Amino acid sequence: MSPPPESPTSAPPGPVLVMGAGSVGCFVGGCLQAAGVPVDFVGRGHRLAALLASGLQLTDQDGRDQRIPPARLRLHGQVPAGLAPSLVLLCVKSGATADSARELQERLPAGTTVLSLQNGMQNAQLASQAAPGLNVMPGMVAFNVAHGPDGRFHRGTAGQLAARDTPALRLWQPHFERAGLPLVLHTELRNVQWGKLLLNLNNPVNALSGLPLRAQLQDAARRREFAGLVEEALDVMAHAGVRPARMTPLPWRLLVRVLRWPTPVFKVVARRMLRMDHLARSSMADDLAHGRPTEIDELCGEVVRLAGTVDRPAPLNSAMVTRIHSVTQPS
Repeated sequence: MSPPPESPTSAPPGPVLVMGAGSVGCFVGGCLQAAGVPVDFVGRGHRLAALLASGLQLTDQDGRDQRIPPARLRLHGQVPAGLAPSLVLLCVKSGATADSARELQERLPAGTTVLSLQNGMQNAQLASQAAPGLNVMPGMVAFNVAHGPDGRFHRGTAGQLAARDTPALRLWQPHFERAGLPLVLHTELRNVQWGKLLLNLNNPVNALSGLPLRAQLQDAARRREFAGLVEEALDVMAHAGVRPARMTPLPWRLLVRVLRWPTPVFKVVARRMLRMDHLARSSMADDLAHGRPTEIDELCGEVVRLAGTVDRPAPLNSAMVTRIHSVTQPS
């Protein structure tokens, strides 16, 4: 892991392009723009129309409240011709990864650095395969962003950005720091990604509950459901030789036990885990609410795929994939 960056003393290396103006893309890109980085946003028509009407409001659990008016936003329905960003943040949903990467390759200079800030384990590889002329790096977002009314994007949980350590990203570390988004660089990111995936196994539980994250984690039955998914995934990972990084104060096996404790005890032991506000919810909850495809195949489905490589069962994660598909697919 790289040392923390020093305070920035110069201008950013260049402009940033956010490919996918969703919750994560708007929050991360908006924070960078508020810190003085030129940012272009590429998104779908309905999101661009909302941003043109309301601008961006960036809030978090630590008191951030910044606004970027519509007139200061550079919004595009596709990657503009002639753009030469120093850094691309790939923030589209997993199903759009390959098409988005091909569009980037068609319109950007060869060798442009692309940082994948997406869920799951395969997106950076998929983007590299679709756009071999780009320099695609895996990354990870360890916090939750919820999209509220009037252009509000709210970080409701703690966490940092992480990415594979490269010279290009080291140049950007001070500017992410100034934006209030520390970027931690790792020589080996894979185990960090597996750790984030374990946390994200709560996403479908939260989405099906209809509750905010904090309320859902205080529901004993839903905590046990989350614990079962994580325990099964840990068993599969152990047989596959995967050692997921710790993402909470508690080791993974102890966290599974704590999730199953009675709620009054859990609330005391896991008080740091519950340090989130009432607006926090999973991105999958938003997807279900709006009838959009989810990333269940990149979360529980990834556990099922790994289980297949080591000839292990993963019935709980497999059943969750089926449940989510049954909700999202038309009857």
